[in-house]
Amino acid sequence: MVECPACMKPVQSAKINDHLDSGCETFVIENPPASSPSHPTSASTQPNSSVPATQKRPASSFFQTPAKRQATSSGVITPIVTGAAVPSKPNPGVKRSYDEGPGQGGSSDDDADANANANPTAGSKADGAIKLDDLPPPAPRSPAAKKARTKMSRVAPLAERMRPDNLEDVFGQELVGPNGVLRSLIETNRMPSMILWGGSGTGKTTIARCIANQAGSRFIEMNATSSGVAECKKLFADAANELALTGRKTIIFCDEIHRFSKSQQDVFLKPVEAGTITLIGATTENPSFKIVNALLSRCRTFTLQKLTTEDIKRILTRALQSELPYPSPTPPPPLDEEFLAYIANFADGDARTALNLLELAISLANRGEVSKEDMKASLTKTLVYDRAGDQHYDTISAFHKAVRGSDPDAALYYLARMLQSGEDPLFIARRMVVIASEDVGLADNSLLTLATSTFTATQQIGMPEARIPLAHCAVSLSLAPKSTRAYRGLNNAFAALREPGVAALPVPIHLRNAPTRLMRELGYGKEYKYNPNYKDGKVKQDYLPDDLLGRRFLEDRDLGTEIDPELAKEDA
Repeated sequence: MVECPACMKPVQSAKINDHLDSGCETFVIENPPASSPSHPTSASTQPNSSVPATQKRPASSFFQTPAKRQATSSGVITPIVTGAAVPSKPNPGVKRSYDEGPGQGGSSDDDADANANANPTAGSKADGAIKLDDLPPPAPRSPAAKKARTKMSRVAPLAERMRPDNLEDVFGQELVGPNGVLRSLIETNRMPSMILWGGSGTGKTTIARCIANQAGSRFIEMNATSSGVAECKKLFADAANELALTGRKTIIFCDEIHRFSKSQQDVFLKPVEAGTITLIGATTENPSFKIVNALLSRCRTFTLQKLTTEDIKRILTRALQSELPYPSPTPPPPLDEEFLAYIANFADGDARTALNLLELAISLANRGEVSKEDMKASLTKTLVYDRAGDQHYDTISAFHKAVRGSDPDAALYYLARMLQSGEDPLFIARRMVVIASEDVGLADNSLLTLATSTFTATQQIGMPEARIPLAHCAVSLSLAPKSTRAYRGLNNAFAALREPGVAALPVPIHLRNAPTRLMRELGYGKEYKYNPNYKDGKVKQDYLPDDLLGRRFLEDRDLGTEIDPELAKEDA
């Protein structure tokens, strides 16, 4: 049994912390046993003491206010009423709310004396203390106060201010919709570590923050461009301590996780597998190429779809209503529904780009006398093209397929798109050299010469003039007849090599090289017939190994034999 330093009540020694946390209300011993004679006697137990027997020993000076500490040091002991609340003055470390009226943050000593005289039986209020439950509720915030933002939020971009706080406000992603797979995992508290893969402005960061809010877990946000292995290990150690002490898991959101090297990504393996953390990685790159297989196998990959124009319009409408001056119900004239639809189409599925454009439009509209056409001319967007990412490979793939499909218009479009975005022109020229053999091939052998000449010209003159021979070659390849005989024949030969034993078949002895006398004596090349010595170069001679005699790899036709059912319907 110990004596509480705050209320002087006897409390079980093992429950002193819980007693203090409850505001000195619980774990109080009502009928304490008599003190043992072996314990030092206090002033209240001394028979000749001038202090009354009911007087409790004063608290340690560590728990006293400066005024009481000074009074104690001067020899004056202030009686403490049992059950009285402690503070008589407001805590200087706690700020009073603006909604509280005067005197609601605590009362002065004069007020306490007045209250005690007016109501001698006030119990715990006798020393001027005011309990939190006795305070009146704060006045409701006015609409202007609700709309007021902090300094940080005022300087944040509109896209950041409009970021949703819960999954119900996330538009355009069925994964977190009412029947979404990810939504059901979160609601059943079975959320795994995951990789969110999607383009810019599709909601990867927003969904991660909403998941953290709904799960009630500790949330840490990091960016692979500014974080290292040492910081990651410290976060993992903190997460392990948090889990051990409080049982609360930690969600680590790693943006641009593909920017981590393979060795850096390996640091996540152990804490993810052990369940110490729940990893949410966000990437705009294909996880199959950018995330190590060991980490990818421990995470679920969710693909975020590109937002539709209607989704972008809903986001813009909500943002515009939020930015209107209170209580104005209608936007300025240029920012009508037609203009929002224009921005939504212009953003091309990127909500962040759309909100940034809307913020610029609002700024222009507030200047006054700005027409809708002038605002449209002021809105510009950088082409989204990553020379090392999916856009790089997707666009060159589309260009190749357009040439193969004999569509010069599509080929020119993708060629212009790559050049406008800063693609390496030699990369395009190399691909056209491949097209000349793979797709045109035997149908027009001269185009391989044209393609190699285009590569040389591009290398010699550079951009921007190199765009002209590139266009010349692209159109020529598109309009040329196509033949894949050589390409398909080589693939057939490779397929044969995958058959058991074919790759190691012995070369016929008459075809073997015989540079030494020993080899000639062994019969190497002995029965070989030199074709130029014969009329028209024709001889009866086998060239394939014995087990492959009669096998054909080069087909007679230039192209395949399949018929497109959609084309057949049109012809019918």
